[in-house]
Amino acid sequence: QVQLVESGGGLVQPGDSLRLSCVASGRTLTLAAMGWFRRAPGKDREFVGRISASGAGRYYADFAEDRFTLSRDNGRNTVWLQMNNLKPEDTAVYFCAVDFDRPYAAQGDYEYWGQGTQVTVSS
Repeated sequence: QVQLVESGGGLVQPGDSLRLSCVASGRTLTLAAMGWFRRAPGKDREFVGRISASGAGRYYADFAEDRFTLSRDNGRNTVWLQMNNLKPEDTAVYFCAVDFDRPYAAQGDYEYWGQGTQVTVSS
């Protein structure tokens, strides 16, 4: 069993930055791809980005390509999502998820999910 705990969300103003963390326990993430997703009020969950097991492969949704950055430290079993120049439309609950089956693929299914952290962007 894997537990994922996200943190770092909060209320910020447009143009601000946030760094979300996802810490895993129960199993090492060394051979796992990690994904971030978000769900805005009244909307379906959407893909934000994915980072491969080594960190060399990083894949982003179009809206995240120029503003968000994924990173990871396998020794700390932690993945981060750096979000810059936040916009009101980024308001959502952000979730991390782990994919053990395809650690180096650009896409995959996710076996475990965190509970999410709320990000609110408002002036």
